[in-house]
Amino acid sequence: MSDFVMTIGGDSVPAGESFGVHNPATGEVFAHAPECSRTQLDAAFDSAAKAYRDWKTDEDLRRATLLRMADVLLASAGTIAPVLTAEQGKPLGDANMEVFAAAIWCQYFANLETPSQTIQDDADALVDVVRRPLGVVAAITPWNFPLTLAFWKIAPALLAGNTMVLKPSPFTPLSTLKTVELLRSVVPPGVLNVVSGGDDLGAWMTGHPVPRKITFTGSIETGKKVAQSAAPDLKRVTLELGGNDPAIVLDDADPTWVAKAIFAGAFNNNGQVCSAIKRVYVPEALYDDVVDALASHASATKVGDGTEPDTKLGPINNAPQFERVKELVADAISGGAKAVTGGHPMDRPGYFFEPTILAGLSDGTRIVDEEQFGPALPVVSYRDLDDAVERANATHFGLSGSVWGTDADRAYEVAGRLECGTAWVNTHLALAPQQPFGGFKWSGIGIENGPWGLAEFSEVQVMHRSRADDGLNISIAGLVS
Repeated sequence: MSDFVMTIGGDSVPAGESFGVHNPATGEVFAHAPECSRTQLDAAFDSAAKAYRDWKTDEDLRRATLLRMADVLLASAGTIAPVLTAEQGKPLGDANMEVFAAAIWCQYFANLETPSQTIQDDADALVDVVRRPLGVVAAITPWNFPLTLAFWKIAPALLAGNTMVLKPSPFTPLSTLKTVELLRSVVPPGVLNVVSGGDDLGAWMTGHPVPRKITFTGSIETGKKVAQSAAPDLKRVTLELGGNDPAIVLDDADPTWVAKAIFAGAFNNNGQVCSAIKRVYVPEALYDDVVDALASHASATKVGDGTEPDTKLGPINNAPQFERVKELVADAISGGAKAVTGGHPMDRPGYFFEPTILAGLSDGTRIVDEEQFGPALPVVSYRDLDDAVERANATHFGLSGSVWGTDADRAYEVAGRLECGTAWVNTHLALAPQQPFGGFKWSGIGIENGPWGLAEFSEVQVMHRSRADDGLNISIAGLVS
């Protein structure tokens, strides 16, 4: 776990300084990543700008490159996944799935059709609406899914004809550095550059004069700073931010089945998923049964080092997030909530926290109102469904939510009342490359995935060819007569 380098202009680039990367299963530094300098960042953006000149002109090359990238990723999972587990903490099987997902996103966008649209074709004019690339894109990615969420940006950006400078989280830079290093064999120099560093590097990127777009996944607080930094230069932005995603259980639900599915939707990646279930609203008549069933799943879940074969949940990724989860759980318990199971850090090295189910609490408790982003789930009772929907919507968040019940049509109607970008019925975290993903309110600006996500990396251009003999078909009179 050494010799990690940046990729700039297709070359391996070390740095004069480095920073330590912790293994969350031990809490100890196990490797070092290069600390990018301002000069090196300038070189990365310069390389991307130069590569853009040719890259934008050859769509066939772009599609072929994405397919070759997918092949490299699939062939390299055995190299990349152990690095991801070591720095992020997730089980090795989940790390392999991240690499697989990255390849799937490359394949999907490589084959996504991007036709122009003809809006006029008559004796007066031929008018086409086409999409043009933006230029250089600055991408900043988070620590919960370092590779998956990177390729949510890389694949559509490159297909659209842009080039990119990518910065992974300083908590999980190594798997991204290694992945882009492996991709050098198939990606033209300068098209995809990766740099690593802390918050200062992120600020340099968002304020840099070269990129025409910033795509960011992370916290709401940082997302606001990114938007402020982009505003003076009118850079385009896509911001995928936090969520406090509600699950509403209806009174006709099967508590046993619902609890199993909700537990999976809440504790995936140890709860460190922006669109995971963060709070559950359950009718009073089903409350005890659902809480007990959730607690049973939590108690039976193996927590451990991601390299151990039976591990289902690894550690929380980093010390600040570990402290936040611990604080929110303690606050809830001090306010009268009951930890039906869990409630404490585990007595072992690393950032391990017991899978926790909290009962006997309500809106107004911090862990209900805020985003915990960890293995602790508050379960709140309700009497009136309309009130539950109103409480679910009474937040600045609006990323996703779900509704659970035997009558799927009724659940679908209730889900349509949720103020969020994705509303699931009897499932949660059902994501796919062709399905748009984005948030309402403070949970984001813009869309990722599918043709909608591809459009975020381009500008609309109207191509108008006059067929009038005198070339003067500029009047709108014909449209309004």
